[in-house]
Amino acid sequence: MLTKIIEPGFRVELQSIGKLNEGKNSEATKKVYTSRVYDIISDDRLEITMPMEQTKLILLPVDGEYDMVIYGQQPYQCFVRIIDRYKSNNVYILVVELTSNLRKFQRRNYYRFSCALEMQSRALMEEEIKAVEQNSSYFLTPGLPLKHSIIVDISGGGLRFISNQRYEPGSLIYCNYQLVSSGKTKECEVVGKILSAKELENKSDNFEHRVEYVNLDVDDREQIIKYIFEEERKNRHREKG
Repeated sequence: MLTKIIEPGFRVELQSIGKLNEGKNSEATKKVYTSRVYDIISDDRLEITMPMEQTKLILLPVDGEYDMVIYGQQPYQCFVRIIDRYKSNNVYILVVELTSNLRKFQRRNYYRFSCALEMQSRALMEEEIKAVEQNSSYFLTPGLPLKHSIIVDISGGGLRFISNQRYEPGSLIYCNYQLVSSGKTKECEVVGKILSAKELENKSDNFEHRVEYVNLDVDDREQIIKYIFEEERKNRHREKG
C-alpha cells in the first residue's frame, strides 16, 4: 500500500500532537518540522530523515506522536509515533509507525475525524452573545432547553452536525457533547459559530451545519485532538486485526 503512493525523497511535515509553547493569553503554538522519506520499511513503518534547523539536528523524542503530511503527487495525511532513531550511512534517521490510516490531505488547520456523537445544542441568548464577544467567563445560562443533534465529524477547529433544528449562518450556539479518552469520559461545553446550514437532500427537515469554535480553551482543544488521535489508532488496530 505505502509503496504504491509514497516514494523515497517525498517531503514530509511533522506537527506535534499536544501543547508545545503556550503564551500567557494565547493558544498553544505548534512547531512544524520538515523532513523527507528515506525508505519504506513496511505498510506500517517509514524511515524519514531527522529534521534540521539551519545546520542543527532536531532530536524528536522516541514515543513522540505527530500529525504527518507527506507531499507526493497527491498529499496524504496520517498520525504517526516515533519508535526509533539512529544513524545509517551518515544519515540521521527517524523510524515512524503509522497509528492511523493514510487519508488525502485536508487543507485545513486541523485534522477532521468522521464520527457519530450525540450532542445537545441551542442558540445563545443576547446576554450570552455579549459575554462571548467580551470573552467573559461563566456566561452560560443553565437550565435552558436543548435540541438533540448528531456530530458527524469533529476537529480541533470545529465540527459538523445534523439536526432537525436549523441555525442561521453567523449565529452563535452552545454545544454539549461527551468524549471518551484514555478510558475517561469528558463533558465538552463549547460555543460555536455557524458557518453554513443546508437541508439534507434525502431527509427533509434535517439540516447539516458546519461550526467553528469560538474562544475555545487550549486544554479543551487538546482534549479533542487527543480523542481523535486515540480513535484513529483504534480504527487502525481493528483493520489490522
